[in-house]
Amino acid sequence: MKLKIKKGATVQVIAGQDKGKKGTVLSVNVKAMKIQVQGVKVQTHYDKKDGLLKKEGFIDYSNVKLLDAPSKEKKTSKKAAKSKTA
Repeated sequence: MKLKIKKGATVQVIAGQDKGKKGTVLSVNVKAMKIQVQGVKVQTHYDKKDGLLKKEGFIDYSNVKLLDAPSKEKKTSKKAAKSKTA
């Protein structure tokens, strides 16, 4: 299934523990239909080498709404007008 939310888009959480928070999309898992949003569902992970690390967890695609999609500049080319002389 094709998701409308892409990496870099601004979204708002509409359901769950972090309801109302806004952030940018860090990554998208299309198969599981889950996204990772900056500052939302922050989890603490212990690593022997680095100690305690905080990173964002994945939330379900249906729990967010798209606020602002990253815009792509359209590639346009100007074609020279050919004049026909008879």
